[in-house]
Amino acid sequence: MTAAGRTREDRGHVVFAAAAGEDYASLRRTPVARQERYRLGRALRQQVPRSSLGDWTPPTDRPDPVQLVRESHEGRVERLIPIRVGRMADSPYGFLRGTAVVMADDVAHLPSTGITPVVCGDAHLGNFGFYASPERDLVIDLNDFDEAHPGGWEWDLRRLVASIWVAGRQNGADEDQCETATRSCVSSYRAEVRTLAEQPLLSRSYERLTVQRLSERAADASLRAEIARAADRARSRTSDRALPRFTQRHLGRRTIVEEPPLITRVPEDEFHAIAAALDDYLGTLASHWRRALGGYTVVDIAHKVVGVGSVGLRAYVALLEGSSPDDVVFLQLKQARRSVLARYVHGDSAWHRHQGQRVVEYQQALQTVSDPLLGWATVGERQYYVRQFRNMKGTVALDSIDPAALSDYAGIVGHLLAKGHARTSGASMISGYVGGSDKLDSALARFARLYADQTESDHARLVDAVRRGVLPIERLDR
Repeated sequence: MTAAGRTREDRGHVVFAAAAGEDYASLRRTPVARQERYRLGRALRQQVPRSSLGDWTPPTDRPDPVQLVRESHEGRVERLIPIRVGRMADSPYGFLRGTAVVMADDVAHLPSTGITPVVCGDAHLGNFGFYASPERDLVIDLNDFDEAHPGGWEWDLRRLVASIWVAGRQNGADEDQCETATRSCVSSYRAEVRTLAEQPLLSRSYERLTVQRLSERAADASLRAEIARAADRARSRTSDRALPRFTQRHLGRRTIVEEPPLITRVPEDEFHAIAAALDDYLGTLASHWRRALGGYTVVDIAHKVVGVGSVGLRAYVALLEGSSPDDVVFLQLKQARRSVLARYVHGDSAWHRHQGQRVVEYQQALQTVSDPLLGWATVGERQYYVRQFRNMKGTVALDSIDPAALSDYAGIVGHLLAKGHARTSGASMISGYVGGSDKLDSALARFARLYADQTESDHARLVDAVRRGVLPIERLDR
């Protein structure tokens, strides 16, 4: 059965389309000439027409999105679930951000080519941002990998274009402007994957977008101004500058300031368990960084609520002190669970025994450069990934850009998504399939509009569930 003929009865495992009669998994293991891969990708259009990627009609047996949200709450910290619901209820875009589980179930049963690089799994517009490279250059790239997993490249692109349309409506853009932004994203994705497919495999791994290059790429003046503002904010987000805001002196030592319910200090036994896990985490780092960080001591740990989709999962901030009271590092531990994409891909159980390791390795696969302190740890039975908490992280404020800037920025994130996919697998086949025309742009613009409607409908169902008392809610400033 081809992907185009897939039905929802395949819910447990996606059956991927064969590449023009070939087994794609074997193609990934066997050297095949670039032009042959391009030809195979082009031939996939016969099985999965590009126009079919624009289709969206909710099937009669589509799972209830509210029920999927409730199921995703299992295992979370119960007192934080109302905060998560509140952030999703704020707007359709907030709902989309927090419901990767809903969209994964939808897109995994739509037509797809079967070309499966490593994908982000949650590639919405807000999951691109600034951070510091190991050389302390400010770069922009994908920055959330909780759901990263091998999967259909179309899955990421569908989620990205849908988020652009939803965010555009929320910012006051009309439907034509939303379509322009969406088409800009897909066109840029096609162009970048085509460019990288022609490069040697290693060359693709060096491609990065610094703030300077980003500003040069941005054609819209208001977007360039917002990039400059966001970059300045990001450069100030470092561990030493966080000390006055997040810490205080108490009984002769520095402690993290509590802000219940968003920041709460952990009990003594939990502190010791996490500190021991951080000792083991050092072994997941490269030798230089293991030695450098090994000179620091854990002085305090707090639970800190972050994001939308992650709310309710365990997330900690650890304060480490080095050679002086002002020599500090903040580390963040985030609980890692099975990717929402995993159930739709064969062989998952054999691939990922530690979900924190999965997040780390796929982040390093998709990003050109990554946090050098990125590693993983285990606390009790729960698995975590670890990274710097204050590492010049920042984002372009989506609510501050106008429709022209949105279109410009959509092209940039389409470029970044293509770069990530091309680094891992299938660039030549994807390039052969998407081609040089705007047929894919038109198809995915159609999908984005239809799925934006679906998101607004699903959000209304969530709000109604809150009104009826089915879901608890608490709204807090972040």
